Amino acid sequence: MRQQGWVERPISFACVGQSLTGALARVADGLCHDDAMPPRLPSLRTPPIAFAHRGARAHAPENTIEAFRLAQRLGATGLESDVWLTADGVAVLDHDGIVGGRLRRTSIDKLTHAGLPTSIPTMAELYEECGTAHEISLDVKDVAAIDSVIAAAEQAGDGALGRLWLCHWELDVLATWRERWKDVRLVHSTRMGRLERGPERHAADLARLGIDAVNFHHSEWSGGFVALYHRFEVLAFGWDAQFDRIMVDLLGMGIDGIYSDHVDLLVAAVDVHTSR
Repeated sequence: MRQQGWVERPISFACVGQSLTGALARVADGLCHDDAMPPRLPSLRTPPIAFAHRGARAHAPENTIEAFRLAQRLGATGLESDVWLTADGVAVLDHDGIVGGRLRRTSIDKLTHAGLPTSIPTMAELYEECGTAHEISLDVKDVAAIDSVIAAAEQAGDGALGRLWLCHWELDVLATWRERWKDVRLVHSTRMGRLERGPERHAADLARLGIDAVNFHHSEWSGGFVALYHRFEVLAFGWDAQFDRIMVDLLGMGIDGIYSDHVDLLVAAVDVHTSR
């Protein structure tokens, strides 16, 4: 079943290959001009994680098994989605948690899993179809889904729980999760403007609470801010990086993970960066 508003178009892997080749050339060209670039700063995570935002969203319907599989084939080392809980307790992957058309829209928590479009995968289906080798980043939009998410990762086994990155905007929620689960990775997704006591105090709080990473919009990162969080052994993630020049800049700052719709460009940038 097609997602509402999605215009289907065939995926040409020849074209994807061409775009990847072009991406490598553009990124390599940028990295070779050292006189025009600031010095590279080290990351804590080597290589940085290439998160496919909602799957290979630039090439396939977002948050579908098709998109996640394509992201794997393009070389993503992480898969990203948002997670919600159905009325019968199933953790499913969708962006806004609303299904239906213009005249009738219903939130996922009001529907059973059987009542959802078949294009919306469950956490269990993601592991079944894509395996456990990849890092998986989930924006937990519905905190009621957390137990079902953890259960799916534990059932998948093979270290899946340790490769699960749970993102939330409230530190109190993350702190509660850390008390319950020691192995899962936790990410504070926020904005610089929301830090009432500034980034240094924020970094110290994350370290004290055992939060693994902070996720800011790419435009809010600088080499100095990355180094600040690294000083407290907190990983730095950047989201909405859709152009190769932005990816190259983030990697040069020492970023540890990048979220992008354009998996081919992201993988090319990380590969060139890591090979230097």
